[in-house]
Amino acid sequence: MPAVTVDDLTSLERLPQPGLGDQPRPVWQVTTAPHGYEGEGFPVRRAFAGIDLGLLDPFIMMDQMGEVEYAPGEPKGTPWHPHRGFETVTYMIDGVFEHQDSHGGGGTITNGDTQWMTAGSGILHIETPPEWLVQSGGLFHGIQLWVNLPRDEKLVSPRYQDIRSGEVALLTSYDAGSLVRVIAGKVGPQAGPGSTHTPMALVHVTVEPGARLDLPWDPEFNALVYVLNGHGTVGTDARPIHTGQSAVFGSGDFLTLAADGSQESRSPKLDVIVVGGRPIGQAIAWAGPFVMNTKAEVLKAYEDFQKGNFGHIPA
Repeated sequence: MPAVTVDDLTSLERLPQPGLGDQPRPVWQVTTAPHGYEGEGFPVRRAFAGIDLGLLDPFIMMDQMGEVEYAPGEPKGTPWHPHRGFETVTYMIDGVFEHQDSHGGGGTITNGDTQWMTAGSGILHIETPPEWLVQSGGLFHGIQLWVNLPRDEKLVSPRYQDIRSGEVALLTSYDAGSLVRVIAGKVGPQAGPGSTHTPMALVHVTVEPGARLDLPWDPEFNALVYVLNGHGTVGTDARPIHTGQSAVFGSGDFLTLAADGSQESRSPKLDVIVVGGRPIGQAIAWAGPFVMNTKAEVLKAYEDFQKGNFGHIPA
């Protein structure tokens, strides 16, 4: 997994152990992601399908894109499409993806890079593999997370953040058995480079076989874990979890992950995405690419899109 790695975890700053009085977060729910297809037909797992939106708040959905090894001519992306009212976060683990939008944002991400797009008042964008990758084929693996915006920020000006893998904050557990990549938010002593409208954290964790991680987590945030690959347990009661499953945690000061001592050769470690944020607590009206607060606002988004108010596809 080429996302940023460190050969010697003991060289990293260590997370503190839970202190006296720190409460572990209980596991409320474990779900299994169904398979689907997005865009022009690239395979995804709907990571948070089956989880109530009230428990996801401030998140709307998350897709695991791939993991798939494309033959020459097979790599696929999305056509031009609109968004309004939320942010898309695309984190590329393996492979290469290109982004372009109607407000001049865009670029190429690969191996641990992140594109953070605030759709806000409205934007058109496209996500595709580069032409050379379409011709050669190759590995493709990443996630896309949708982050809701509060009512008074639904129509902010669109914005694009290009977060390189080298900017990500790196930490290890107190026993140096886990690599913690902080993309956004603060975890322990380190803050990630992502700038967020909604207070939140986004972390990619790799846990060595047989190791355990007690991850400090803002008590005001909810907490969700999704397994990219491998198998292990979640919570202090060690509930089993494996590739393609999500866990919803209750309130507390830290969450617990552990990797089984024996892993598959193709996935030698436990890799998870951990996300959490301060719930917005507002009504959600969601239809296709628009996430607003009322049905009337969604209809207005479709109307504005059809009138060309989201900008124009660049030549």
